[in-house]
Amino acid sequence: MAIIVDKVQKRKNIALACKNLFINNSIKSLSVSEIAVVASIGKGTLYNYFNNKEEILFEIVNMLVKEHDIQKRVNLSKESSVKGKIKVFSSFFYSEKDKELRELYKKFVSISLDSPSQEMKDFQTKHTEYYYEWMGEIIQNGVDKGEIIPISLDLLSTFFAVGEGLFIASNTTNQIDNIEEKINFQIDTLFRLIKADR
Repeated sequence: MAIIVDKVQKRKNIALACKNLFINNSIKSLSVSEIAVVASIGKGTLYNYFNNKEEILFEIVNMLVKEHDIQKRVNLSKESSVKGKIKVFSSFFYSEKDKELRELYKKFVSISLDSPSQEMKDFQTKHTEYYYEWMGEIIQNGVDKGEIIPISLDLLSTFFAVGEGLFIASNTTNQIDNIEEKINFQIDTLFRLIKADR
C-alpha cells in the first residue's frame, strides 16, 4: 500500500528543520545540498517542495509570524493603556523572545528589497495591511477612551514606521546603540503630542 504524504505538512517540516541553519548563516552562503542534509532529505526531494532557498526562508518566516502574532495578542491583552499597547506592538524590534524571528525577518527583507517574488510582495502587502488595521484598532480604542486626540488616527503610518525604520537604521548604521530605548523614546514623544488631557 502506498504511503500518502501530506505535502503541506511535509513542506512545513522541511522548513522548520532548516530554521537554525537559516538563522545562523547568510542565505547566499547556504547550498541546497547543505539544506537537504539538515532536512534529512535528498536534494531532489527538496526541489519537490521548494524551488529555491528563498522559498524555504519565506516558508519559515510565514510560519513563525503566525506564532508571533498569537503571542502578541496575549501580550497586548495584558496592557491597558494605548501607549503601552503601541510599545508592546513595537517590541518585536528588540524583544529577546523575538530574536530568531527578527534575524530571519532581516534576511527576508533583504531578499524582498533585492529580488522580490510576487508571493513575497503579496505576503508583505497582506501583513502590512493586517498590522495597520490592528494598530488602527488600538489607536481608535485610545481615542474612544479619551486617552489620545482623534488626529492620532492620522499618525497610524508614523507609529508603524517608528519601529520598522529604527530597526532598519539600527542594522545599517552605527547611530543606534539601544533600539528599545530609541523606539520607546519616539513613542513617548508622539504621545506627549497626542495625549488628550495635555
